Amino acid sequence: MANSCLQLSGFLISCLGWLGIVIATATNDWVLMCKYGLNTCKKMDELGAKGPWADCVISTGLYHCVSLTQILDLPAYIQTTRALMITGSILGLPAVGMVLMSMPCISLGSEPQGSKNKRTILGGVLILIVATCGMVSTVWFPFGAHKEHGLMSFGFSLYTGWVGTIFSLLGGCILTCCSSESSSSRSYQDNNRFYYSKQGGGNPPAPSTNHAKSAHV
Repeated sequence: MANSCLQLSGFLISCLGWLGIVIATATNDWVLMCKYGLNTCKKMDELGAKGPWADCVISTGLYHCVSLTQILDLPAYIQTTRALMITGSILGLPAVGMVLMSMPCISLGSEPQGSKNKRTILGGVLILIVATCGMVSTVWFPFGAHKEHGLMSFGFSLYTGWVGTIFSLLGGCILTCCSSESSSSRSYQDNNRFYYSKQGGGNPPAPSTNHAKSAHV
């Protein structure tokens, strides 16, 4: 029961983490850049929001974005962020699917529990890879943007990516650890059961001769 609760908790936390990674990948409010105060930059149309896909200008009544289409001319931190965030978003789908199909309430025919545990571990490892992609991207991007343009504050997308990374790390660790512990304890119990059955089934007990003696009398 405790293992099932841990597996369900890890699944839900991993789903939230993957959703945060997807939202951060699809939006552009990663960092806010300005040389003056926030209100002054909005009035002067100099408050900029930068993300992996576009550079945006935020003013009092306008939100205008210019897509970054010159792929070969982009800095390395933007190209790396794009690649890692896309990889994490894509890997999250099969990872969540594997963990979902390994839940105790779902059975695929007469599949043994050991196969479910292995699939859960594989899903947890994929979730950890998703977390690694999000961690590298959300840490490297603000450093690169600050070095290139100057940085005023972090944006909504970056906070979402951080939360998604933390949840993915936590969910992946829960799935991997609880499944590995349950599989090792089950194999230990199976070995003990085989040992005791072998010890008990060596020599059958000799039949009693009391009934034969009473029949002759």
